[in-house]
Amino acid sequence: MLLRLRVSLPDRPGGLGQVAKALGALGADILQVIVLEREAGRAVDDFTVSWPGPVSAAEARERLSAMPGVRVEGAWATKDVPGSAPDYDLLMHVASEPSRGYATLVDALPALCGAEWSMAVADGAVRHASLAAPEALPAGFDLPEQPPRAITVEAKEVRLMLLPVVTAGLHVVVARADGPVFHRAEVERAARIVDVVAKLATRAR
Repeated sequence: MLLRLRVSLPDRPGGLGQVAKALGALGADILQVIVLEREAGRAVDDFTVSWPGPVSAAEARERLSAMPGVRVEGAWATKDVPGSAPDYDLLMHVASEPSRGYATLVDALPALCGAEWSMAVADGAVRHASLAAPEALPAGFDLPEQPPRAITVEAKEVRLMLLPVVTAGLHVVVARADGPVFHRAEVERAARIVDVVAKLATRAR
């Protein structure tokens, strides 16, 4: 199975190699490593690994957390296949059919962001939703007034990323239930993708 592991480790020579060696000893095949941040003497990396057998995310977290100085900030199943280019595929689809830009965006964002579902909301109504999305936003959660920039919030055990599209009066919402809070690097990447889709969709009007 494919897992994503978000690992915080000491930012020193050999630190990444030690984690890679430990993953190999546990039988995991590392398919991709993304460096999310390096500051204050620590690094935060996302590993995408192929793990043999029916290992749970909790078990993977427990095994890695035993390493000195290593903190596992999240471990969750993913369908994002390293080596593919889903962001480029998304933009190509939108460019070829901009009138469906937001629907295409919402369908693609869960895989792009390692999330479970996404939706586009305007005036309190769901305009577009991915396959696994609920019929409405989580109970007890109200969208804030449209923020000037992308933000993250938590709502009833779900981590949300809110991506405003001011020109269309939309909130694009991306939800992650099993993994950690969206990292700022993930938010910045998603916001740039949304901005490009918004510009392409505007041309279709």
